[in-house]
Amino acid sequence: MANLVVAADAPWIAHAVAAAALGLHIGGGSLAIASGYVSIFAKKGGRLHRLSGNVFFVSMLAMAGVGAIVSPMLNEDQWTNTTAAVFALYLTLTAWLAAKRRPGDVGHAEAALVAAPLGIAAVGLYWATVTGGSGAYSVVYAFGAVSALAAVCDLRMLRAGGLAGVARTARHLWRMSLAFFVATGSFFFGQPDFQPDWLRATPLPMIIGLGPLVLMAFWLVSVRFPRRRRSRAAAA
Repeated sequence: MANLVVAADAPWIAHAVAAAALGLHIGGGSLAIASGYVSIFAKKGGRLHRLSGNVFFVSMLAMAGVGAIVSPMLNEDQWTNTTAAVFALYLTLTAWLAAKRRPGDVGHAEAALVAAPLGIAAVGLYWATVTGGSGAYSVVYAFGAVSALAAVCDLRMLRAGGLAGVARTARHLWRMSLAFFVATGSFFFGQPDFQPDWLRATPLPMIIGLGPLVLMAFWLVSVRFPRRRRSRAAAA
């Protein structure tokens, strides 16, 4: 997306659309990273968590939506960006639905969205077959593998008629956190040339980029084993 440019002699409307798309993509990504960290550290269920979570949701839709639409139109090979954008959209939407649905409830949207991870898994399998497992498409393979796992989770949820309790909370957490990692990873690992030299000379890009995965593991453990965690705190 950083190379979204149009010819100098292109109509003004083309320049305006390109500038708007680039601004929406960068602005959405920046806001998603900021609001994502606020949401993940805020007290779960509190006002700040809900507010920052809503900002994160809208920001991710803007960033990933533009990326999914524009990436296939660029001259360079953008399979990785396209796959990441579609996957981030899918994760964001299904995580939001997990929080909005009543416990034990599921709708047609979840059934329709399962097509996304199935498609990404099929793309990963296709490129692995065509290229013989070329390292140039390693990120696409990774997205394909995770998408296959997500699709299995979706199909199990649909068969069960929805989720409740810890399972529902965990679904929301890991999907939002993984979408968050797509945002941080896309910038801090995928666009190093657009970071200032002083930032690249520090461990901050690695810390901020991988932070969502670390925090996802922490919160999933906290959700899965709350009694054990409270017992240790009481003992301390």
